[in-house]
Amino acid sequence: MNTDKEQAEEKLINEAFQGLLASYLASKHRKKVDIITRAFNFAKHAHKGVRRNSGEPYILHPIAVARIVSEEIGLGSTSICAALLHDVVEDTDYTVEDISNLFGPKIAQIVDGLTKISGGIFGDKASAQTENFKKLLLTMSEDIRVILIKIADRLHNMRTLEHMAPNKQYKIAGETLYIYAPIAYRLGLNKIKMELENLSFKYEHPEEYAAIEEKLAITQAEREKLFSDFTAPIRERLDAMGVDYTLSGRIKSPYSIWKKMQNKHLAFDEIFDILAVRIIFNPKNPKEEANECFNIYIALTQLYRSHPDRFRDWVNQPKTNGYQALHMTLMSNHGEWVEVQIRSRRMDDIAEQGVAAHWKYKESGYVEEEEVDLNKWLHTIKEILDDPQPDAMDFLDAIKLNLYSSEIFVFTPKGEIKTMPQGCTALDFAFTIHSVVGTHCIGAKVNHKLVPMSHVLQSGDQVEILTSKTLNVKPDWLSMVTTAKAKSKIQGILRREERNAVKEGETILAQFIQHEDLIIDESAILRLCNLHGYTTRNQMLAAIGKQTIVLGDADKNALKGNSSSSNFLGRLFRSSSSTSKPVTPTPNAELPVQEIDKKRPLILTDEALQTTYHMAPCCHPIPGDDVLGYIDDDGQIIIHQRKCPKAAKLKAAYGNRLVAAQWSTHKLLYFSVSINIQGIDGVGIVNQITNIISQELNVNMERILIEAHDGIFDGTIRLRVHDVDDIKVICENLKKLPNVRSVVRIDE
Repeated sequence: MNTDKEQAEEKLINEAFQGLLASYLASKHRKKVDIITRAFNFAKHAHKGVRRNSGEPYILHPIAVARIVSEEIGLGSTSICAALLHDVVEDTDYTVEDISNLFGPKIAQIVDGLTKISGGIFGDKASAQTENFKKLLLTMSEDIRVILIKIADRLHNMRTLEHMAPNKQYKIAGETLYIYAPIAYRLGLNKIKMELENLSFKYEHPEEYAAIEEKLAITQAEREKLFSDFTAPIRERLDAMGVDYTLSGRIKSPYSIWKKMQNKHLAFDEIFDILAVRIIFNPKNPKEEANECFNIYIALTQLYRSHPDRFRDWVNQPKTNGYQALHMTLMSNHGEWVEVQIRSRRMDDIAEQGVAAHWKYKESGYVEEEEVDLNKWLHTIKEILDDPQPDAMDFLDAIKLNLYSSEIFVFTPKGEIKTMPQGCTALDFAFTIHSVVGTHCIGAKVNHKLVPMSHVLQSGDQVEILTSKTLNVKPDWLSMVTTAKAKSKIQGILRREERNAVKEGETILAQFIQHEDLIIDESAILRLCNLHGYTTRNQMLAAIGKQTIVLGDADKNALKGNSSSSNFLGRLFRSSSSTSKPVTPTPNAELPVQEIDKKRPLILTDEALQTTYHMAPCCHPIPGDDVLGYIDDDGQIIIHQRKCPKAAKLKAAYGNRLVAAQWSTHKLLYFSVSINIQGIDGVGIVNQITNIISQELNVNMERILIEAHDGIFDGTIRLRVHDVDDIKVICENLKKLPNVRSVVRIDE
């Protein structure tokens, strides 16, 4: 490297560090510049000569992470030092002991926690994915700063993701969307959560992201006029009340818009809540901030009509991540619904910086300790870790259930409030009270009326759980619960019962073989499995243990045969005990398809689609969709849509099995696709629709189902098309019919 380049990079590094210091000095934390400078110099020396994929000096990454920790999350010198040092132990010869000797045990403990969960939640050795995630959660429950710094690390990696290979982009974006964004949400880091979602969306669906950004830009002037007209009377009223406030517009993020379009099959023009108004005020008296929130609310309802079903009081009942605000929806003078959020300055800080801001205010005696329920959430996570799912995907699902759910408030018979996820059942509530209560639940009384365990609870319900000592957990209970705790407890009990049944089955079978004086070999056991229709020994042994199978003459005949090993029975039972858990796919296992270069996209040609690759039945991708390849246990490559829910789990759990994919088809093959069509009913509407599809566009229909009720029709049509462009042409032509209001592609 020439001297000029070295000097330029040195200047760049020093400017980046000075920017970090300036950010830190502008905060309210005690000014410990010396230890931060020492941590910077140590990390700079440790990473000397190392570069990122972008070609820039590696030290710029820890500086950037430390600045996010300081500026965007609001943490102090301990966390800043840990952020600067977070890759030292993993990437260099320095140890945690070295960090402890130089910077103290607290910083060393955080760096050690970050090292254990390095390389993303699941690292590159994907066989250890679930274990790494458990380490993350355990470390998080010991010191929340570990996960806060990890989120900052992931945010900077996402901001610089363009330098990674496509398959790595999908893996990182996938696990970011599946795990990191929900954790950021749960910790109250709403701004960071939104950026993580948008960046993931940008890399997974670049064309759709760009299209929404373009439409937001086109409609910006229209929103600005709405905002100006709507807020003018509000400003006038707040000024007259003497409120010290700021008023701003919040634009729905591209990812949130896209997700709503997907979930509700809407076009961009049909999304009406893109703009929201946020009022942030400084209370005259901190102890009266709740009352001041409601005073502003009352003043606004005197200006505009409010929507009766869209009022949320998060002030008196904060979310579990500490979020507080009043949400309402008001009708503008132009007939448009506009959401309004009312927050104090403290509430806004907590909404943006989450737990870090909460601690800041708690230290000043501003809020009560019970206002943040994170300890309960972390306790639930610990319970799940005590009895984790054997399969990585199931384990991820169990945790995710607790991360990203809307909340309702449910009352006990004594009037105590419990926060529960939306969509939870009476059985979920029983397990929330206590595992024993859940295990023996037989039903519930909701608002004094008897309901089954599967009854879905609503906010405001008062719930009394009914139990019976004689009732025990049943497998079908899993379909009745939605919370992570309940699923985990039920699965744990069922697995224990299954293990006990297997052991009992071993004993019964051994006694039967001994009583009948049989000599068996492995083929005899396989014959017994086949006789009763079981695919594994453990399934058969459990059935014998539960006395679903009662051994008799047919079993004796199946077991008869010659054996070359008299010790086989012992080996059979030893092996069955050691393999009682379901086998999780090992992503590092040798796969038959070894010639794949994961750094290069798969080219999906017409020939390859017929001979080499398999279309995923869960999402039915067609040419033109954003897709990726997944290498399954047999080495086959399955093509999924990137937005497919199953693909989202695969990206998070088995990211190193992913391969980027690109279409290169020439309208030779046909694929089945369904569209939903809605509109105003009229004579001949079905004929008009089918005429456009069959006669004008020459497209084959596999199935058509159209129903009309009260002057409105709603239909689903399955078509045979070549690619996404065909679908666009069909939808555009159908929308030209005067009675048609909506035409969208759907996943059946």
